[in-house]
Amino acid sequence: MSYEMIAITMFSGMMVLLLTGQRVFGAIGFVAVIFALLLWGTGGSELGFSAAMKLMKWYPLLTLPLFIYMGYMLSESGIADDLYKMFHVWFGPVRGGLAIGTIGLMVVISAMNGLSVAGMAIGATIALPELLRRGYDKVMVTGVIQAGSSLGILVPPSVVLVLYGMIARQPVGQLWLAGVFPGLLMATLFIVYIAVRCWLQPNLGPVLPAEERNVSLREKLRLLQAGILPFFIFFMMTGLFLMGYTSLVESSAVGAVAATFAALVKGRLTRQVLHDTVRKSLAVSCMFMWIIVAALCFGAVFDGLGAVKAIEHFFVDQLGLTPWEVLILMQLSYLIMGMFLDDTAMLVIVAPLYVPLVKLLGFDLIWYGVLYTITCQIAYMTPPFGYNLFLMRAMAPPEITLGDIYRSIIPFVAVMVFGLIVVMVFPQIALWLPQHVYLR
Repeated sequence: MSYEMIAITMFSGMMVLLLTGQRVFGAIGFVAVIFALLLWGTGGSELGFSAAMKLMKWYPLLTLPLFIYMGYMLSESGIADDLYKMFHVWFGPVRGGLAIGTIGLMVVISAMNGLSVAGMAIGATIALPELLRRGYDKVMVTGVIQAGSSLGILVPPSVVLVLYGMIARQPVGQLWLAGVFPGLLMATLFIVYIAVRCWLQPNLGPVLPAEERNVSLREKLRLLQAGILPFFIFFMMTGLFLMGYTSLVESSAVGAVAATFAALVKGRLTRQVLHDTVRKSLAVSCMFMWIIVAALCFGAVFDGLGAVKAIEHFFVDQLGLTPWEVLILMQLSYLIMGMFLDDTAMLVIVAPLYVPLVKLLGFDLIWYGVLYTITCQIAYMTPPFGYNLFLMRAMAPPEITLGDIYRSIIPFVAVMVFGLIVVMVFPQIALWLPQHVYLR
C-alpha cells in the first residue's frame, strides 16, 4: 500500500470512529497507535509514550489549567452582573445601545476568561432576558449573543490559541498578541453592523424609556466602578506580561490568583465554589491534555509517512494550485468540519496535516493560528450542528425557536467572513503587535 493510501486510510478510520460517538482523543489515539504498530512493529509502541513525555516536559502547558481555573472562578464571582448594569446605563440612550453594550460586555468577559462557553452562558442568562424585556428583536439579539460569545476564543487569553500553540509548537505569547487586533476588529465590525441596522430599523433596538435614561452623571460615574475589578484582573494578567514583568506561565498564575481575589472581594469565595471550580478545571484540563497527547502521536505517525510532502506535491505540482488557493481550500474545509465538530476536534484532526503544510507553503504559523481561530468562530455558528447554535438553544427562553437561532446568525457570519478576508489580505493586522513586542 502506498503512503498516500495509508494516510487516507488513517483519516477515514478516524472519521468512522468519531461518527460512532467515540471520544475525540480515543479515536485519534487508537488510530495512531494501531497504524504505528502496523508500520513499525513493536517499536511503534514508543510513539504514544514519547508524545506523553513531550507534553509533560513542555513548560507552557501549565498555562492551560490555570486559565481554565480562572474562567470558572470568574463565572462564580458575579462580576458580569455589575458590568452589564454599567453598559445598560451608558449605552441605553442609543438605538441598539444595549446590544452594543452586550458586545462590549462579551469583549471584557473574553479578556478575563478565554472560553466561548462562559461568554455564551453570561450573555444568555444576563443580557438576553433584559434585551427581550426592552423590546429588542429576538432574532437580532440571539445573533448578538452568539457572535459576541465567539470572541472568547480569539481575544487573549484564548484557550484555543494555547492549544494551537501546543500542537503547532508556536509561542503562545505571540499567538495571544496576534489575536488582539483581529479580536477588536471583529468586535468593532459587530458594533458597526448593530448600529447601522438599528439606525435603519429603529424597532429592532429601541432606546431606553426617558425615565430610565435620566440618570445623573454622578450615578453614571459610580457605575463605572464596576469596570475597575475586571480591568484590575486583565492588567494583572495581560498587562504585566506585555510589559515584560511576568512570563506567560507566571501571567496565568497571576490571573488565577486575581480571579480568586475577585471572588473573595465579592463575597463569593465559599468552600462549595472553590470545590466546584477546582473539580471542573481538573476535568477540562485532563480532557485537553488527552487530546493533545493523541494529536501528537497521530502527527508523529503522519510525519513518519512523509504524507505532508505528498499532499503538497499533489496540490501544488499535480493540480497546479497556488499557495493562496491551497490556503483558501484549507479554510473552507474548516468551515465544513465546523458544521459537525467543535474547535478542539477540528484542530487535532487536521493539525498534523495543515500545520506542516502551511509552513511548507511559506506562510507564517502565528498568522495562520489567528486565521484558524477566526474560522472556528464562524464554524461555531454554522448550521446544521454549529456548537454555539445548540448552546443557545439550551439556554434561550421558549419563545426563541431553533429557526430563530438559525436565522439570527446569517448577518453575523457574513460580518465574520468579511473580517476573515481582511485579516488574510492584511496579515500585519495580526502580526504587527507580536513583532513589535518581541522584536523591538
